[in-house]
Amino acid sequence: MAKPGVLDSDPVVMVKKTIELKKKELKRLVRSIVDDEDCSIETIDQAKEALCVLKELKQRKSSTTSSSSSSSLSLKLHKSVTCPDEFKCPLSKELMRDPVIVTSGQTYDRPFIQKWLSAGNRTCPSTNQVLSHTILTPNHLIRQMIEQWSKKQGIELSNSFVYINEEGVTEADCEHFLCLLKKMSSTLSDQKAAAKELRLLTKKHPCFRVLFCDSVDAIPQLLKPICGSDSFSGIHPDIQEDVITILLNISIHDNNKKLVAETPMVIPILMKALRSGTIETRSNAAAALFTLSALDSNKELIGKSGALKPLIDLLEEGHPLAMKDVASAIFTLCVMQENKARAVKDGAVRVVVRKIKDRSHIDELLAILALLSSHHRAIQDIGELGAVPSLLSIIRESSCERNKENCVAILQTICLYDRSKLKEIREEENNHGTISELAQNGTSRAKRKASGILERLNRVVNITHTA
Repeated sequence: MAKPGVLDSDPVVMVKKTIELKKKELKRLVRSIVDDEDCSIETIDQAKEALCVLKELKQRKSSTTSSSSSSSLSLKLHKSVTCPDEFKCPLSKELMRDPVIVTSGQTYDRPFIQKWLSAGNRTCPSTNQVLSHTILTPNHLIRQMIEQWSKKQGIELSNSFVYINEEGVTEADCEHFLCLLKKMSSTLSDQKAAAKELRLLTKKHPCFRVLFCDSVDAIPQLLKPICGSDSFSGIHPDIQEDVITILLNISIHDNNKKLVAETPMVIPILMKALRSGTIETRSNAAAALFTLSALDSNKELIGKSGALKPLIDLLEEGHPLAMKDVASAIFTLCVMQENKARAVKDGAVRVVVRKIKDRSHIDELLAILALLSSHHRAIQDIGELGAVPSLLSIIRESSCERNKENCVAILQTICLYDRSKLKEIREEENNHGTISELAQNGTSRAKRKASGILERLNRVVNITHTA
């Protein structure tokens, strides 16, 4: 996972490094062709592809060199001016040109947070909070303040920085893309090589994600090697993992989300991958469903398809590699009320409570349980599964304010709908004063919920005394 503060924002440097790597690869391939009279046709094809990529990279280098040199002058001008911290991007530490807000409420400069998201990250770099979706919202207030400040400082904001257009697609890109898709219907060795390269390209170069939404046939062509089988057991592990990961990569692009989810074979294949792929494939299938579920229309589509059940089953297995992606997918899907009911029916509460009792991935699972607790059947399940003591002990022992908030929110809902649990909470309060402590020293949300529980306890005591 990429880390904040280390993103290379210089396109020229990136292109130069890639050119050098491609030159070394080409030299190796040419040497192999010249020295080996029986060299394979595949080796010759690889050399041709390397030449095509080198041509494309040379074109990009020439188009970015002039823009980078002009932007460096503007950057030097900025260094002499002290920029207010609230105008700096947390990732680049530079004055923001296009401030946008992510779902955690944090503001970043669009190119840098886009690069973070494009690398496959699905958390806020500053808070580590899982993002419910990756749609970026312009922060018009901060932008206006930056423009006013820049004007006073004599800085021409519109020319301050030059970035590569994420959606800039060259003719060489298109040709290479179509060539790789064609190979997905060829021999096994061609499929493996093409899938591996498409996985890399859709991870590193956003323009290749854009190409998938420009062609109606692109996704069906991509999926050909893994279609027509009831399970993934007969599919080469490398191909299944690469193809599912490509689906994840192209789903990151906001304009692709609707197209990918509504392509008839995609969600059934992701469900199949959740059940019978390698653990890497299953984890990336969950991540793809999480990314696609950023759209409400996709939440509905995925929920109706029955995808929550295999997600819950994978959560129950508890493989460390898959837990965060699976939990994120379940949480985002259950924001929709209909999916909340489906998850409860499919046994999500039982699985989540058991994991919480085992102190496994508490942060993610408490968030899911708090979300599900607004469903009446979920409250019944939580009570029957004996979750109340675990929730109270987490409030006592945890140093995470978010976890305390979620625990007390669940407990307040239990108090409202299940009076039989009030005795356990009252005993806890008499022995440890857990709820009172939270009502005094918790976050504003935790204080509100804790005070509600205390009022409920006092009301019941008064009614009992009156009776």
